[in-house]
Amino acid sequence: MKTFRFTVAALLGGLCAWSTSPASAQQAPAPVGTPAHLVVTVEPHKGASMPVINREDVMVLEGHNRDKVIDWVPAQGDHAALELFIFIDDSSRSDLGRQLDDIRKFINIQPASTKIGVAYMRNGTALIAQDLTTDHALAAKALRLPIGIDGAEASPYFALSDLVKHHWQASDARRSVLMVTDGIDRYYGAGDLQDPYLDEAIDDALRAGVMVSAIYNPDAGHFGHSYWQTYWGQIYLSHLADETGGEGYYIGFTGPAVAFAPYLDDEANRLTHQYLLTFMPQPQKKAGWQRVRVRTEVPHVDLVSAGKIYVSAGEK
Repeated sequence: MKTFRFTVAALLGGLCAWSTSPASAQQAPAPVGTPAHLVVTVEPHKGASMPVINREDVMVLEGHNRDKVIDWVPAQGDHAALELFIFIDDSSRSDLGRQLDDIRKFINIQPASTKIGVAYMRNGTALIAQDLTTDHALAAKALRLPIGIDGAEASPYFALSDLVKHHWQASDARRSVLMVTDGIDRYYGAGDLQDPYLDEAIDDALRAGVMVSAIYNPDAGHFGHSYWQTYWGQIYLSHLADETGGEGYYIGFTGPAVAFAPYLDDEANRLTHQYLLTFMPQPQKKAGWQRVRVRTEVPHVDLVSAGKIYVSAGEK
């Protein structure tokens, strides 16, 4: 299986990235305030085995400051609860039907503790075909062919915001969305990194604690074979996945992926190797988003999570 984890920097030709060595991070005194929570995926490097990661192996960094790690619990047993939406673009090409059996298999192999819903993106909204349920056969049955009309989903990011803001009940479960879409935002139109609707969807997903993974799949119309549009659509999906702690799958400019099965297998594996991280963020004078990085010195592995948290003012 070959999966592709691609970033905006990589697709734009190696934009400069900065990093801070964990070894040089300053250990901050433990502040008094409200703990923050992240779901973290343990991702071993290619060819490496899945390592054991203990709480003392985990570092949370805000700039040069190191936050206090309070708890690090495997998302298993009593903590395994997951709510997962399969979210399909209704403007996808009809040949997506060849992938529906693979999606059904993915649904049916999920643990009994996982609630699964099925929804479709149309005209900037989320059309629920099946609410979250532990009846996996019922969720699999709700899958259907997309209507395959160009423009049926004018912006997948409007639809994602609608899904995470209006179709989730309060719970302590992990939350995840697997999107199948071309990622093209027909409302914004321009190809650049300033898309406000994409940024808003990322913020909405982060506020709701939702990880977003995406499989790129072409549109039924002209945008399905426009190199320029598919280029930016995949950049947007990659950015969305990176910011929310998910995974972006498939680099394709000539048509849909041959099979979804390798990507779905990888996503299933990711969901079974996650931890619930609790830490104390740095006190802030002004409420807002704070960039965070979760790192470990355990070799040959990455810890993947959302890239920022919202911290209220007056957390001292």
